Amino acid sequence: MEWARDGFTVSDDPARLDRGVIHRFLAESSYWARNIPSATLDKALRNSLCFALLERERQIGFARVVSDRAPLAYLADVFVLPEFRGRGLAKWLLTCVLEHPELQGLRRWILGTRDAHALYAKLGFTPLKRPDTFMERHDPNVYEGS
Repeated sequence: MEWARDGFTVSDDPARLDRGVIHRFLAESSYWARNIPSATLDKALRNSLCFALLERERQIGFARVVSDRAPLAYLADVFVLPEFRGRGLAKWLLTCVLEHPELQGLRRWILGTRDAHALYAKLGFTPLKRPDTFMERHDPNVYEGS
């Protein structure tokens, strides 16, 4: 599926993903996936519904959804390259993700963010109403030495 606006495209076609751009950003610029091994990223891409944000054919942004496409979706690895920020592209990318036909009727969307709460709030995300019911198992050093 594809959406187009003002010379930009959002696509869920895996063939349009630029793995180099995605890996470079996540491994070098993100706080959540720093040093992610290329093989780990490839596995994540294969097992997720991925969205490329493109300026013509150049990938400038990305979002990934992990979901059974029934009650639950986890939104991950969302980014827009710094030189394209401030144009509303992240909000548009996320709107396209949320409108995807395979992701309708979900009971719960979840995500983690350190600094983009305002963006996600515009799209209906709220803090956990019952954080005491959620747990995690987290290994922040899993990519060290990879």
